[in-house]
Amino acid sequence: MKKKILNILKYLSFLGLGVFLVWWSLHQIPPEKWKDFRTAFSTAKYWLLVPVFFILLASHFLRAVRWKMLILPMGYRPSLVNTFFAVMIGYLANLAIPRLGEVLKCTILAKYEHVPAEKLVGTIVAERAFDFVCLILVFLLAFALQFQVIGYFGTNLLKRLFLSKSGGFNTTKILITIAVIAAAFLITWYLFKRFPKMPLIISIKKIVKGVWQGIISVKDLKHKWGFIFSSLGIWAMYLMGTWIGFAATAGTSGLSLDTAVSALAFASIGMIITPGGIGAYAFFLAKVLEQHDVPFALGFANGTLQWFAQFLIIIFAGFISLGFLPYFNKKTNKHEEAGSNSI
Repeated sequence: MKKKILNILKYLSFLGLGVFLVWWSLHQIPPEKWKDFRTAFSTAKYWLLVPVFFILLASHFLRAVRWKMLILPMGYRPSLVNTFFAVMIGYLANLAIPRLGEVLKCTILAKYEHVPAEKLVGTIVAERAFDFVCLILVFLLAFALQFQVIGYFGTNLLKRLFLSKSGGFNTTKILITIAVIAAAFLITWYLFKRFPKMPLIISIKKIVKGVWQGIISVKDLKHKWGFIFSSLGIWAMYLMGTWIGFAATAGTSGLSLDTAVSALAFASIGMIITPGGIGAYAFFLAKVLEQHDVPFALGFANGTLQWFAQFLIIIFAGFISLGFLPYFNKKTNKHEEAGSNSI
């Protein structure tokens, strides 16, 4: 009961952060720019959501293919259809409660494909580990392609943090920052050494160990190159969806593929920190586009439209998967029974 209450409070806090970012972002739009914001929606090329829909749907299908590759070495061969249904239902559940989808998709395969749910947990860890690696690669690519833009953004941020009103470096702020970082490192090191059996320390160690084991587990896969290419393919489709999405609104159409890399890198952080990326996805994307001389109002409008497209895909494909899952398996079971009777 206590754990359930904590999960609800955790969800509400992240949802609250997303709602706050929507509210705060809207208040960042100057009064004279509201007309541009409304115009971006009224003149948007909504037909471009169609190719984006199929591109992102294909990325979800690749996730199902990749997940099946992780399950095969355990001696189980789940059908690709059921695996895809489980992935989409998992995404749908995550919109309601973060991480519920990971549990639910394991439960679905356990029920319909008779794969032990506890064995599937390790495959989820491996997936998340490689998604993390891919996100790091996207960030590195963004810095390599747009170092001047991203570097300028980071430099300005540091200047606002550490420069005094006179324009010189604020030595006090710098020393305090160094002291805080050093203290955090020393306290963390002390806690890990002094209290190795503390539940929180054990949990952190398990997470780190799980991520590492997930990464190195690829060497045991029969189709390791297929796994790597499908992982890269998923993120390549995210990138293409973002780039095509730019063309949907005035003021963002014509932005380069390099810009899409930077936008994807930072917007992905938004997808992580709030349920379904509500508020945060559009906010981070707009802040990146600001570095490319796109007014915040137009960037936020485009980010909101792109986020909504992803939201609709999950709702649409998730509910269809939810409806077809028992029907498909009922039909499959009938065919199996008919085959066994004929023998």
